[in-house]
Amino acid sequence: MRPIRIPPDINRYWLLSSTDADACLETKTQYQRLNKGEPEVSVVIPAYNEESNIVKTLLSLASNTTGRSVEIIVVDNNSKDRTAELIRTCGVGYVLETEQGITPARNRGLREAKGKYILNADADTLYPSHWIEAMTAPLAGNPDLALTYGRFSFIPVGSTGRNTYFFYEYITDMVRTVHRHIREEAVNVYGFNSGFRREQGLAVDGFHHPPGTNEDGWLALKLRNRGFGKLFYARAALVWTTDRRLQIDGGICKAVTKRIKRFFSR
Repeated sequence: MRPIRIPPDINRYWLLSSTDADACLETKTQYQRLNKGEPEVSVVIPAYNEESNIVKTLLSLASNTTGRSVEIIVVDNNSKDRTAELIRTCGVGYVLETEQGITPARNRGLREAKGKYILNADADTLYPSHWIEAMTAPLAGNPDLALTYGRFSFIPVGSTGRNTYFFYEYITDMVRTVHRHIREEAVNVYGFNSGFRREQGLAVDGFHHPPGTNEDGWLALKLRNRGFGKLFYARAALVWTTDRRLQIDGGICKAVTKRIKRFFSR
């Protein structure tokens, strides 16, 4: 069952001031609890001009509950705003990648990470307290899995309300089910909600991908085709992301039309 409303814990992060000093301090304190020493898990986040979102995202991740040692690394992709300052204030790992683009940023994070498992996150996404464990446990418990991926719901920043997105997300779930069982499951993998083993990611040349493809889905394809295992749908790993991608597409109506055309063209 999908949530109609934004959960209270996620809503709390969302309503925080983007540069709240107390939120930065809380993030730093929570991260010290999460980072227990040599990391087993590395959460890697590319960021470009994300001062309005980065503290909220980092606090949601640092507040996760897991017995594993976790490092958080933010790859700053030449931000011109206060993104770098806020990352450092929050006390998490900071890396500057001067080559512009999501693929260089993700590959830099992969190289810098020390954990056995890499979890991909985004700077405008909020994560529930069980997310790290929901993404890591299947990989740790089953060597026949190459990659885990979850699902998402939208936080409205435009004029579209949650009720509309609730139905849109159900339609998206049906399309993803078709991809998982009939077409190509790798297209269901998103860079803000997926995980894999670092050693295997490096073995397939990371996030490099051919023109016209996406770095996250292509990585999943490479891992599976290399024989590292199956893709695993971690249904419990539901994250919350802003609807700005849909707004870029011209709103929900245009986005739906675009996705329908893309679905049938495949």
